[in-house]
Amino acid sequence: MSSLQVAKVLNNNVIIAIHPQHGEVVVIGKGIGFGQKNKDRIPVSAVEKMFILTKPEEQEQYKQLVPHIDEKLIEAMNEIVTHAEKTSGSSLNEHIHIALTDHIAFAIKRHAQGLYIHNPFLYETREMYPEEYKMAAYAVRTIHEKLGVDLGEEEIGFIALHIHGALTNQHISEVRKHSELIADLVHTVEQQLDYVIPKDSLDYSRLLTHLRFALERVRRGEAVQEASALDGLLKREYPEIYSLAWKLTKIMEQRLKKPVYPAEAGYLTIHLQRLVQRKQQDE
Repeated sequence: MSSLQVAKVLNNNVIIAIHPQHGEVVVIGKGIGFGQKNKDRIPVSAVEKMFILTKPEEQEQYKQLVPHIDEKLIEAMNEIVTHAEKTSGSSLNEHIHIALTDHIAFAIKRHAQGLYIHNPFLYETREMYPEEYKMAAYAVRTIHEKLGVDLGEEEIGFIALHIHGALTNQHISEVRKHSELIADLVHTVEQQLDYVIPKDSLDYSRLLTHLRFALERVRRGEAVQEASALDGLLKREYPEIYSLAWKLTKIMEQRLKKPVYPAEAGYLTIHLQRLVQRKQQDE
């Protein structure tokens, strides 16, 4: 296959083309759409990136979105996605081309109007998804270089969630729901223990990692090995902490609408007890 047929020019750098095997594909390349008309043919050598939006509604959304987007942003998005795929060694869900492009375009618009949105999950996101956070930092740097807009650290956190969602095939709303849930669980722990966990501490990082993996296990329906003897011991030794751990598992169940295995409470108790010791050291 040496050439593709143009189906629709979205802008100078993005066209919809007909691929012999895949039907309609989105093709990105510098100046690839310039002067092109429907049914013209373009050489494959001019293609920088090509992706298939398999769902008709996604194709439609992308066609509607691109004409309103700065071409430099499309170029930046191409670099961001390519970099994330290279760094992670896996492909991203194609929906990121719609969801993240739209998100960044809106963030740039807000930035121009001087409207800033606080990111309440910044610490959690950086701790839970360190690799995605680095990729998102690269994204913010690329946007700064190409469009002259510095979206700042809060936006790195939001973009990291989009990248994580695209790597794990989760919708951004699901990823955000998990981040909110973890923030709420941490808040519950701090309230019950009457202790603000230092955000830069290893204990904080460990707790977030544990909660993240617990949620991931619940999401996948993975059973945790029952440790009934240990459970009994923890219940007797640390009744208040065990009760808090139990409460956290119930919050998870309610919010995720999935069962949480009883053994999770035992594992959580061990982590929470470590925090109690840390609190006593700090007093």
